[in-house]
Amino acid sequence: MPFRPSGSAPAGPPTPTRPPWGGLAVAVLGSTGSIGKSTLDVITSSGGRFVPHLLAARRSVGLLLEQAREFRPRWVVVTDPAAAAKIGADSLPPGTQLAVGEEALDDLVAAPVVDRVVSAIVGAAGLRSTWAAVAAGKTVALANKETLVMAGPLVMRLAADSGATILPVDSEHSAIHQALCSGQPAEVARILLTASGGPFRTRSRESLATVTPAEALRHPTWSMGPKITVDSATMMNKALELIEARWLFDTPAEKLGVVVHPQSIVHSLVEFVDGSVIAQLSPPDMRLPIQYALSYPERLPGPARRMDFTQAARLDFEPPDLARFPAVRLGYEAAARGGTAGAVLNAANEEAVRGFLDGAIAFTDITDICARLLEEHPHQAEPTLDEVLRLDAWARQEVVKWAMV
Repeated sequence: MPFRPSGSAPAGPPTPTRPPWGGLAVAVLGSTGSIGKSTLDVITSSGGRFVPHLLAARRSVGLLLEQAREFRPRWVVVTDPAAAAKIGADSLPPGTQLAVGEEALDDLVAAPVVDRVVSAIVGAAGLRSTWAAVAAGKTVALANKETLVMAGPLVMRLAADSGATILPVDSEHSAIHQALCSGQPAEVARILLTASGGPFRTRSRESLATVTPAEALRHPTWSMGPKITVDSATMMNKALELIEARWLFDTPAEKLGVVVHPQSIVHSLVEFVDGSVIAQLSPPDMRLPIQYALSYPERLPGPARRMDFTQAARLDFEPPDLARFPAVRLGYEAAARGGTAGAVLNAANEEAVRGFLDGAIAFTDITDICARLLEEHPHQAEPTLDEVLRLDAWARQEVVKWAMV
């Protein structure tokens, strides 16, 4: 059934209909973000293999309406009712209907008409709709790492019960998924996630205290939204990816590692017990892992950039400096502890990043706050979903208190 926390009442579901055209019907959750826009590029280039059935956003109704007019989906969903109120009766193209609110989105992604769900809503806000898709047994292309960071064991158990397939869209986890095809689970010695190192890879710890939001938002290789870009600058993105990999690949924390690779060409590596290391390489282009997740187990021609081996190039690797970037250490800790550790780390980081971008706290305060709350929170090893959500709210409130001091 759709995800509804305790105390919420079910709403009457919109009536889904099967699209009259061919192709796999795709629901793009977070269509106005960077992953959503790249997904629509993949759909455009697919020659009708994939069809945009549903586009969803929270508040970016202007861009959502532009996408609706271009792609003519059956549904557009705006989860913020105040934003949805700005949409006029004649704003949508013929054949496209508007649904409003999170419960409407839950019902539509669970409908039999939907073949693939791209979960690209940023942050903890993406858990609810992803849960609904997994509960309905969908094939989910998961870009929302927070779903597994917050509730990894619960989500993977739900997928096993419902028959859902979860395929990673993060470039690192997509690379791991591909590399794991080279051996059996018992043959895996280590999984290594690569990190670009962000814009401050060579900066001293002392100089990071004066980093401005504008500096943190200048990523050297990837074009992403502001929250994810700041996460790359602190390397908290790698902490969250460690936790995601722990549950997605059912791998103990001690078999997970991080290596800094500034060129962002090798997207991750798997080392096997015989010493072989299998890596996936490609230029930094999110359209490749998106298409891989949509078309799996097939591979199709697509719009992603290709490697140019006629040009000289180099690949550099170095271990992360945990003194300058303690977020990685927090990721190892949360992956090892499990339970509510991931949810608290994620919530604290989301609120701390918001505080930094608003000018309320310093750049280095982000990881300091996260470390304190990870240590002090009332850890639960086997939480229910309601307990995960309760501690998520607690951590956010604690960060707000810190920022107000």
